[in-house]
Amino acid sequence: MTEDEALGQDCYVCLSGGGGRGVRGARMAMAVLAVGGMISGCGPGPTLQAATAELQKDMQRLETDDVFKNPLKKLKIVERPDKDLPCDKGKFERVLRATADLERKGPSLDNHLDHAQRLMEITLSEVLHYKMTYDLTQMDWKDARLIDGRKDTPGITVKVIVVPESPTWRLVAKTDCLPRS
Repeated sequence: MTEDEALGQDCYVCLSGGGGRGVRGARMAMAVLAVGGMISGCGPGPTLQAATAELQKDMQRLETDDVFKNPLKKLKIVERPDKDLPCDKGKFERVLRATADLERKGPSLDNHLDHAQRLMEITLSEVLHYKMTYDLTQMDWKDARLIDGRKDTPGITVKVIVVPESPTWRLVAKTDCLPRS
């Protein structure tokens, strides 16, 4: 198999242990290979096709989530991830834009924004499986919250602005800038 043919192929390591001293050596070799494989990676990295498929699943998960399928949340998919958008020479990205609303209960704007932020962070991390980045400095912000999340494996970043006026949530999720295949 040539190097070009190996691109996109999974890596496998098979070691047979017959017992005795050879097994310990095989275990050590396996440990070295496993660590080396994790550091260097076996595949070519994220592809636009894989990232797009995951982004489309995210859209479906959002639409069917218990919180956001409630008509009172007014979930609206503003832009579906169905077009390749040029972002660099020979590279493209896909974008998902959505808005939703959370009715304000009570007079405290800060409590409303905190509640909306927590609700979205839970959805992004537990339902859509993003790794969240937390910025504790925005706890002092009176008029908005920012939410950031990332899926490294397919290469997707999500950003949500939480504001007091309707729509409360303004979500943008986009794939990394990747070649088509």
